[in-house]
Amino acid sequence: MYQFGHYGAALLLYAPVGAAVALGGAETVAILGGVVCVSLSTLPDVDHRLPLVDHRGVTHTVGFAILVGAGVAAATAILIDASTLAVDAAIVGFAFLVGTLSIGSHLLADALTPMGIRPFWPLSRRRYTLEVTRAANPIANYVLFGLGLAGTAFAALVVEYAG
Repeated sequence: MYQFGHYGAALLLYAPVGAAVALGGAETVAILGGVVCVSLSTLPDVDHRLPLVDHRGVTHTVGFAILVGAGVAAATAILIDASTLAVDAAIVGFAFLVGTLSIGSHLLADALTPMGIRPFWPLSRRRYTLEVTRAANPIANYVLFGLGLAGTAFAALVVEYAG
């Protein structure tokens, strides 16, 4: 998928998580999590600009998703510690979830394409694909973006009326 398709996938997967966090009373954290999730959703495609790295290779794996989640959690722990001198385990865990979910959304969106992904590389070379649409299909990318916006709007309505 392309940029807007990945944004949509990230919004769609994050919407229920963000709603749960907001319903728990942490609206600002929920919004920040959404911004981070969408911002990182195209990170795996950095492989287009890296020499000696195949597209949909190492950056399109579950291991990379966990690595990004750990990086976001570590950065959050450092930022929290620097500002309050106390690390909140729940916030750091949430940061890990957001980072991992962001990359996971990218993997799921790319699994819709015929090229698919090898999410368990190097343990397995098996390729997973649903062969729904080509990555370059603008209609599919905008439909996925629209679904992400709709999911986010629905989550916001749930939070608004439940709170």
